Amino acid sequence: MTDFLDLLARDAKETVSSGFYECSPQTSTPQASLKKAILECSRSAVITEIKSASPSAGTLRKDFEVKGIAEAMERGGATGISVLTEPKHFNGSLKNLIETRKAVNLPILMKDIIVSRTQLEAASRIGANAALLIQALFDRGHCECSLEEMIAKAHSMKLEVLLEAHSEDEFRSAVSSNADIVGINNRDLGTLKVNLSATKRILEKNAVNGKLVVSESGIKTPADIRFLTACGAKAVLIGSAIMLADDIETKVEEFVTAV
Repeated sequence: MTDFLDLLARDAKETVSSGFYECSPQTSTPQASLKKAILECSRSAVITEIKSASPSAGTLRKDFEVKGIAEAMERGGATGISVLTEPKHFNGSLKNLIETRKAVNLPILMKDIIVSRTQLEAASRIGANAALLIQALFDRGHCECSLEEMIAKAHSMKLEVLLEAHSEDEFRSAVSSNADIVGINNRDLGTLKVNLSATKRILEKNAVNGKLVVSESGIKTPADIRFLTACGAKAVLIGSAIMLADDIETKVEEFVTAV
C-alpha cells in the first residue's frame, strides 16, 4: 500500500527529472563539520530548520526572509542549520540554502527527499556541509543506487551524511552504515503522526554503535529536549516550533539553554 513517503519519493524523482537540481550556481563553502559542532557543543545541541511550509502544518511563516532568519538562528546559538530544499511539499528551494550559506558560517544540512546523486551534487555546489538521507527510501528501492554508494558519493564531495530512521529495523541498519550521524524521526513519514517516545523506544532497545544520534520532529519545548537528552539523543533538530515563533533568536536561545 502506498503511503506518504512513497508519494514524496515519486515526486522527488519527477523533480530530479525536471532539471531542478542542475540549475544551481557554484557557491563557496566554508569547512564546517556538523558532527564536530555537535560533539563540541557545551549546551543543548540544536539544529534549527529553515522551512516556510510543511505537509502537516501548511504555511508556517508569512514574513519569510531567509537571511534574517538564518542570522537570528546563529545569534540564538544554533549548532547548525537545516534548510528544506524540497519544492513540492515543503515549498523549499535551492535559493534558500544559498542565501543561508551567504548569511552564516554554521554547518548547513541540506534536507530533501534524496533519491539521486544529482541532488548531492547540487548540495555540494550550493554550500551545504551535510545532506539528509532516509533509510526507508533505500529499503523500499526508491533510490537510483544503494545506500553505501550514496554515502560514498556524499563523502567524495566532502558532505557529511545524516541518515534518518523511523523504526528499530531502520535504526539498526543506519548505525551499521558509514553515515556520520544517525537521526531518529519522531514523525512517521507514512502517516505523518508524531510521537517523541519513538526516540526513547528505539534507544532503549538498540545499541548506537558509536554513532551520534539526533532526534527530529515534534519538539516544541525545552522539556522535550530534556526528555530526549535523557533518552540518549546528542542533538535535536527543530523546525516548526522555531519558524512559528515571533522572535526566532529568543526561541532558539530558549532551546539551546534547555539542558
